[in-house]
Amino acid sequence: MSKKNVVFICTDEWPGQLFGHRGRTDIMTPTIDFLSDNGVMMENAYSECPVCIPARRSLMTGLTPEHHGDRVYSDKMKMPDCKTLAGAFSDAGYQSVAVGKMHVYPQRDRVGFDDVILLEEGRCEFGVTDDYEIWLGEKGLPGQQFMHAMGNNTYYTRPWHLDEESHETSWVTNQAMRQIARRDPERPLFLYVSYTYPHPPLVPLQVFLDKYRDIGLEKPISDDWKEEWVIKQFRDIASSYSTKEMDDARRAFMAQCTHIDYSIRLIIGSLREHNLLDDTIIVFMSDHGDMLFDHGMVAKRLFYESSACVPLIFSGRPMLEYRGKGYETKLCQICDVMPTLLDLCGIEIPDRMDGIPIFSDQKRDYVFGEIGEDAKATRMIRDEKYKLVYYPAGNVFQLFDMQRDRREEHDLAPDPAYGDVLHRMQCLLTENLHGGDTSWVRNGQLEGIPVPSGKNIPNFGLLNQRGSHWPPVETGYSH
Repeated sequence: MSKKNVVFICTDEWPGQLFGHRGRTDIMTPTIDFLSDNGVMMENAYSECPVCIPARRSLMTGLTPEHHGDRVYSDKMKMPDCKTLAGAFSDAGYQSVAVGKMHVYPQRDRVGFDDVILLEEGRCEFGVTDDYEIWLGEKGLPGQQFMHAMGNNTYYTRPWHLDEESHETSWVTNQAMRQIARRDPERPLFLYVSYTYPHPPLVPLQVFLDKYRDIGLEKPISDDWKEEWVIKQFRDIASSYSTKEMDDARRAFMAQCTHIDYSIRLIIGSLREHNLLDDTIIVFMSDHGDMLFDHGMVAKRLFYESSACVPLIFSGRPMLEYRGKGYETKLCQICDVMPTLLDLCGIEIPDRMDGIPIFSDQKRDYVFGEIGEDAKATRMIRDEKYKLVYYPAGNVFQLFDMQRDRREEHDLAPDPAYGDVLHRMQCLLTENLHGGDTSWVRNGQLEGIPVPSGKNIPNFGLLNQRGSHWPPVETGYSH
């Protein structure tokens, strides 16, 4: 076979630093560590909008939020009219198949794939019963997916309540191996394997949770920041958890990571057994990370490293020629993945593309990040040495030296010694603002918006808590 195969493994909410190969001794990721050690691991990869839907739009289109249209989380926004990652591979003669989470609208939109075996975390309010829930029903377990009672955006935990085969990670892995086995032998394969975890709910298999029972966890990152209004808003979300609940959550989260890591071994084994391994590029990535109580915060939607820096590894025998060539330290972002894979596989890159091929002479001087359009809106500039995080509510700036302080423990913005650096980064951020963001600038200076008054409204839906999915409800949910 002259064309390279691609197996693209995407997880949901896995921080870029939470791996053994990134120096963590409290997490077990031997398979992914192997892929990193024998491939090209991007140290400075960022999600330009660290929340599921916008990040996946960037992945599938090679466009930034400014051009694909979403920097919020627009769950009823159709894909823009452009060539997609899957469509480009399909048009080049590949058999393109996706297994797992897509997070597109309509949910059965294949966005260029020949076929999609769908797992959508039970979003039946959009009128779709996904393939995983159909499988559960055929197994005699209709509506049992969420009977563990753990929420999709909360950090309470308990072990998985059904058998191992029925865990979403196991189901996606088995479906992926099946697609490898039933591929068209006359066509190269582009297989997108999209896991829903380690994103909450935190419901690991007991066998993986047991591995973390006696592990001494690293302490969450602390800092010396001034607690501005907007920072307090993000910290308030995590403040309801006790020390034990935080500890339990982190162990459960890591257990879900290790389940995925072990599952990747089965996918690699299937490639080997079907004589595809030598000609296959293996990509591992996450759409964004999770704060996991670093800086007193939890979840995503933030531009600190735990949330915005993502794992991005290109491995497999076809990538050996790119190892040790200096690519590892390049600044890159999710929209760069599409042109990179097309370039590696000799497929023409569409003209309308914000991303650039990573394994080329092109480089980014900085990454611009944006999320939200409300009082918690956040913008970021990250260059080779510094990161600027900007909150327009209260006109708050934070500056970090990413070479000396990758953990972001010390905010340099108040230090007069860094005044020139701060000004340069502010100017760069201002140049990248668009749409309604330009109202934050007056007389050439960033002035932001006033801090809003009033109290937060309680979320009586318990942050998207699920219930019984039998019989299916397709009339929309309360928020």
